[in-house]
Amino acid sequence: MVAAAFIGPGTVTACSLAGSKYGYALLWALGISTIATIVLQEMAARAGLVTRKGLADLIRAALPVPWFRKLMLGIIFSAIVIGNAAYEAGNLTGGVLGLQAIIPQAVVAKEIWLLLLGSLAAILLYIGNYKILERVLVVLVIVMSLSFIITALASSPNWAAIASGLFTFQHPEGSLWMILGLVGTTVVPYNLFLHASIVQKKWSSPADLPAVKFDTASSILLGGLVSMAVLLCAIPLSGSTLTNAGDLARGLEPLLGDYARYFLGTGLFAAGLTSAITAPLAAGYVAAGCFGWNDSMRSGKFRMVWALVLILGVTSSFLKIKPLEIIQFAQIANGLLLPLIAGILLWVMNQKNILGKHVNNLFQNVLGVGVFLFACFLGIKGIWSVFGI
Repeated sequence: MVAAAFIGPGTVTACSLAGSKYGYALLWALGISTIATIVLQEMAARAGLVTRKGLADLIRAALPVPWFRKLMLGIIFSAIVIGNAAYEAGNLTGGVLGLQAIIPQAVVAKEIWLLLLGSLAAILLYIGNYKILERVLVVLVIVMSLSFIITALASSPNWAAIASGLFTFQHPEGSLWMILGLVGTTVVPYNLFLHASIVQKKWSSPADLPAVKFDTASSILLGGLVSMAVLLCAIPLSGSTLTNAGDLARGLEPLLGDYARYFLGTGLFAAGLTSAITAPLAAGYVAAGCFGWNDSMRSGKFRMVWALVLILGVTSSFLKIKPLEIIQFAQIANGLLLPLIAGILLWVMNQKNILGKHVNNLFQNVLGVGVFLFACFLGIKGIWSVFGI
């Protein structure tokens, strides 16, 4: 589910642009961001499983100063609940672009696809059964992974260049913002809250921690591999103008034939649908944690939050509304949220009164501090970009 959440249309678009513009040079950025994601997600999952609390609940309990606690919860709510509502239109539109790469718009109109995707996401969320949702997302992630990886392999990548791109920290002129964009689309704050909550649905006790760690590492590594595959798919289009991931599917047709359109379109559809499901789901968990609600997927308030996020996404897509002010507000909130959450999570993971013997060891703390410092840099970049600095 975490892999499904961070491989969305935004990730596909960012990786496509990076590959078409810089070739193999920025593969290392995806490698580092994948490692950073594993470090943070493992801590969030461990905290959720040991304490049986969501991350927002832990933050509320860990911050004794009322004004700071309210400030933190306000930033969390703004970045994830409001932010996911603003970004949901992009998730749905990305899924539609994938479908239109397979089935031309003349056959089925965009508006029909939007309604179908929105309805499918709503049905799966309304059922409120974790096992069903997990199975659906597992299937979609497998489809997405195979689609992008097969297309990348068919494009005859240069394996020596791949090795160089992964292990040589290249920094082509003008690539700084692209590097930070690749990291920003992989290290996603809302995934931390989603993971800390859903890990409690799948496992029952700290005895399951080895399985949790394996599940976390393997799933996120697969997600990182998919991101790299998308980047590799775009390399043959170097010099071409790409505006979105749909252009990638169409652009590879002359080189790889019709199957490129079908494989890439299927992958983009799966990426859009998975994010269209997980973004409202994460918003529901965060709102429940911030306000102390019941976090059951079938509770009325939980359903109210994800339904609002989904409805806003469908409506914005239908009316072609681009809520720039809301998106900019969410970007600023996310820029503040990632380093704050990384810092508080690192602090919580060292509290024996909360985690007992499951606190961080020295190696985990070293990795955590490194990710925290990187998150600070990334957060500053995100805020600066909003103001055009």
